[in-house]
Amino acid sequence: MATLPPQPILSATPPDAAAPEVLAEALVALHGKAATLALLARLAPEPVEFSGELGSIIARAQPWQRALVAQTVADCAAMLDCGMAALTMLARREQDATAPALVLWREFHAARAAMVTVLGSHAPA
Repeated sequence: MATLPPQPILSATPPDAAAPEVLAEALVALHGKAATLALLARLAPEPVEFSGELGSIIARAQPWQRALVAQTVADCAAMLDCGMAALTMLARREQDATAPALVLWREFHAARAAMVTVLGSHAPA
């Protein structure tokens, strides 16, 4: 757990990455990558239904919350890109990639749960 308040930690996040529209698009793209991962983990892909509700939640969030979620989305995208490259290599070698894909899926799922908590628990009423 961080010992500093969120503002100093998040100062390196580009301001345009935390814009509500950009953040919503990044989340949709991230879930597209996660759907591919779910197939490799032999899980049914989750339906991605980001309606206007997600946009309104992001719009109501504090700037530091959006910055934290933007950084988490970027981190998750990097994690999935690297992980999918490794899983692709396993598949090319005709090795079973199910177990490592499931581990990567669980990491993504935990990070996504943290993002939802950040957006939901401190959003202004």
